[in-house]
Amino acid sequence: MTDFQKIPLTSIYKRQKSDRDIFQELMPTKVKEILVVATVYDAYSIVREGQFSDKIFGEYLQLNLYASPRFSSVNSQEDALNIIHKKHFDMVIIMAGVDKKSSLEIAENIHFAKSRLPILMLANNNHGLEDLQREVAKVPAINRLFVWNGNSNVFVAMIKYVEDMKNAARDTKLGNVRIILLVEDSVRYYSRYLPVLYTAIMTQTQNLVSEESSDELHMILKMRARPKVLLVSTYEAATRIIDRYSENLLCVISDVKFSRKGIDDEDAGVELLKEARKKLKYSIPTLLQSHDPSNRERAQSIGANFIDKNSEKLSLEIMKFINDKLGFGDFIFRDSNGKKIGIATDLDEFQELLEKVPSESLIHHAKLNAFSSWMMARGEINIAEQLLPYNIEDFPTPEELRAFCTEVFEEAKQKKHRGQIINFSPKLCTGNRYILRMGRGSLGGKGRGLAFISNMIENIDFKHLIKGINIRQPATSVIGAVEFDRFIEMNNLYDDIYQDSSPEEIRKLFLQAELSVVLKDRLYNYLKEMKNPLAIRSSGLFEDSLLQPFSGVYSTYLIPNNHTNITERLEQLCKAIKLVYASIFTETAGSYFHAVNYKIEEEKMAVVIQEVVGHNYNNKFYPNISGVAQSYNYYPFSYMKPEDGFAVIAVGLGMHVVGGNKAFRFCPAYPRLINGSVQDQMRDSQKFFSAIDLSKTEIDLEEKDEDAAILHLRINEADKDNNLQQCASTYNHVNDMVEPGTFTKGPRIINFANILQYDSIPLANTIQLLLNLFEQAMGSPVEMEFAVDLEKGEHNKPTFYILQIKPLIQQEKTYHIDLDDIDEEKLIMKAKKGMGNGKLEHIQDIIYIDPEHFDKLSTKEMAAEIREINRQMVEQNREYILIGPGRWGTRDPHTGIPVLWADISNAKVIIEVGLPNFPLDASLGSHFFHNVTSMNVGYFSIPFQSKDTYIDLDRVKQISKITSHGKFTRHAYLEKGITILMDGSKQTSVIHIKE
Repeated sequence: MTDFQKIPLTSIYKRQKSDRDIFQELMPTKVKEILVVATVYDAYSIVREGQFSDKIFGEYLQLNLYASPRFSSVNSQEDALNIIHKKHFDMVIIMAGVDKKSSLEIAENIHFAKSRLPILMLANNNHGLEDLQREVAKVPAINRLFVWNGNSNVFVAMIKYVEDMKNAARDTKLGNVRIILLVEDSVRYYSRYLPVLYTAIMTQTQNLVSEESSDELHMILKMRARPKVLLVSTYEAATRIIDRYSENLLCVISDVKFSRKGIDDEDAGVELLKEARKKLKYSIPTLLQSHDPSNRERAQSIGANFIDKNSEKLSLEIMKFINDKLGFGDFIFRDSNGKKIGIATDLDEFQELLEKVPSESLIHHAKLNAFSSWMMARGEINIAEQLLPYNIEDFPTPEELRAFCTEVFEEAKQKKHRGQIINFSPKLCTGNRYILRMGRGSLGGKGRGLAFISNMIENIDFKHLIKGINIRQPATSVIGAVEFDRFIEMNNLYDDIYQDSSPEEIRKLFLQAELSVVLKDRLYNYLKEMKNPLAIRSSGLFEDSLLQPFSGVYSTYLIPNNHTNITERLEQLCKAIKLVYASIFTETAGSYFHAVNYKIEEEKMAVVIQEVVGHNYNNKFYPNISGVAQSYNYYPFSYMKPEDGFAVIAVGLGMHVVGGNKAFRFCPAYPRLINGSVQDQMRDSQKFFSAIDLSKTEIDLEEKDEDAAILHLRINEADKDNNLQQCASTYNHVNDMVEPGTFTKGPRIINFANILQYDSIPLANTIQLLLNLFEQAMGSPVEMEFAVDLEKGEHNKPTFYILQIKPLIQQEKTYHIDLDDIDEEKLIMKAKKGMGNGKLEHIQDIIYIDPEHFDKLSTKEMAAEIREINRQMVEQNREYILIGPGRWGTRDPHTGIPVLWADISNAKVIIEVGLPNFPLDASLGSHFFHNVTSMNVGYFSIPFQSKDTYIDLDRVKQISKITSHGKFTRHAYLEKGITILMDGSKQTSVIHIKE
């Protein structure tokens, strides 16, 4: 049996490399520092005059290259050898002056000192070029000779020549990058031709990535996948390149006459192109170039293209060849006779035409390997790699080829997006394998967590770890925080919101304001695709952070999204977004900002829009199960350990659980372990559940706020929907037994027995596994919100949806209490279950609900009294101990005191006590509780009639002065103060009187 608590994340997290990852790793060698060795005159004329650096920088800008190299110049051999030992250089350019012999000697000595440093020689005119070329050929230290005729673009070509020479082997292996083989022995010609070729390649690549890249960084990275140009000058060198890079060759561009077997051969170029066709598995474009126009016929005879070196339109002809033949332009579908039958300008159009064009067109392009070449030119490496190994002979029929290509495109498109944050596209709105970005800027804390969840889901093979359930995330879109700033600025709200306006005034201002036209247009297109109910959730910059999670401080709105008029649906969605923005300025949020010493102006709000998990059951939309789980349990019982964690689950929407209402609590490591008698289970069972009301299309968010579209129903309504079969058991009063299922009549107990006791789905194992993995990934205990759809989904399995993950702030455990050293007579409280660590001696105030006046039907009035006392304590900057029955912070007034965080923001210690007929069940899993832990507030539980824990309120009354006396509350002031000791490791705490 697998121990899901012990599976190491590193053993199963297999991050798939996306194209972006591959781009990141390409071109590891970049020329950044260049040493120029030149005479004083040459150095002055090309470097120190200033034109040279400006022109090189201009060339880089023109080609949209993002970092031009830096040049250093010296004018003697001694200075050159000295500087290369003091500073790193990526290449050396030696200007060949009048004294050619001295230049060659400098090259040899630099090579002797730094043998791996590329050295190029540059002649500053054409005079004596042939003689210099012969001399350079005798010096192996010099990689190549170029000639400069005043055009600075030759320097760019020299730099790219070195980079491609260094990176080609690695980039072809890592990223299947393409190679353009250029065979040319004329220094004068390749010094002119190579800059033109690089300019054409980079310009066309730039055009492609600017159209298709999602952001500027991606565009820069994608430029690295451009084809590499390898320049050689002999037949033998060319065949070595063809043999080594046969799988990567994009094209061969060759002169007609060059060295073959040591002599100039008039047929070398033609024979080389013939040899390439023989050796390669697939056909590639070839280009023959010559000063002699009569060679055009020779090129045509071997199926090669031809360019006249003397052409006045040389640059345009090279550009046309790259565009038409190498896949950089539009893809033109042709029939077997070359007749144009369709044009695709992007991948979507390509896939659409691929499914329609005649079979003969498919065969025509497949023989030319045109599909993978076009994909590679666009940086679609994964698609190109899947198409490349196949030939037309591998498919019995053209239709099988078509089906294969379509499948590859569809799979690659999905794979490309999985686990990624992608820019908005209406076609992608309903997908749940990625995060859709609707606006620029930070995703906020919650958005980051959701993006992290998406990444984890897509990089771990859960189906092999958990067999009986899918693990997914609902379709999620995020409006970046920049849109919040734009909203404030566009509507001139800054002065109103950051001065003296009340929360209600700000709310009205926000509702009257307008979202940007661009955002509203995207939301409209989003709603055209998304038809299910939506959750509009806050995602502040500070939310769900490791230090201050801000849990439940901001608003979440659920909308049915069911109006017949899409304009009305858009209005509801926009209103919900604006109300989420306004929730930064509520009293609760203000109290939290004050408590953590943050400024409200520092907060920015992103907004998460998620598809609600669930189904429509008789005009009620809700999931079968919702829940919260934590990887650390402050209240274990029996043989549980705190590290085993716990989960709280309920039928219906998750707001029922996070609000602290009655739900079923269990330990994922021991799901069959039940704490309580049959009577306890009946008493504590879930009695109500929450759902979205689909019977109405109109909702009033302004008046009813977060509950505008929510139904709070008795649990028997879910029974009528036939949704309790796996979630409930039935009490058999005859046998005084609880029987799993709902097959017989009787009171329902929501204990999920069929799931947890009899493993109808692997829910406990799934929670245990996920808590373990996320805790390892985040480096701290975590809290996870989730929902479960029991209906058969993908792979005919139920689906576990992860809704949110956030760090659980674990209290420090450094303070230790030795109870033997404490005088029991001075104690007014002792707790064996609780949180908190340390020693507090500054508190003099205790605020408590008087047990003698407690009325479980009046808990809302008690909350109001507490709110007023807390307001006074905030004004006086005094912290206090808060004591009361049941759950603090619950939304259910029948289980405790329904306060908000803002109502008790100055409480430094909170004590929940049990009373007769009002049993204690700690508020674990609620947003309220999460904020208590993050604030390092002491939190203790005193069960009714406990043998070893107690709170002595009678003693408090004796030793204190009651400064205020409400209908239900008492405010006790202790002049000498009290001491609070909290032992985090033992979960033991005591409060005693000071001497």
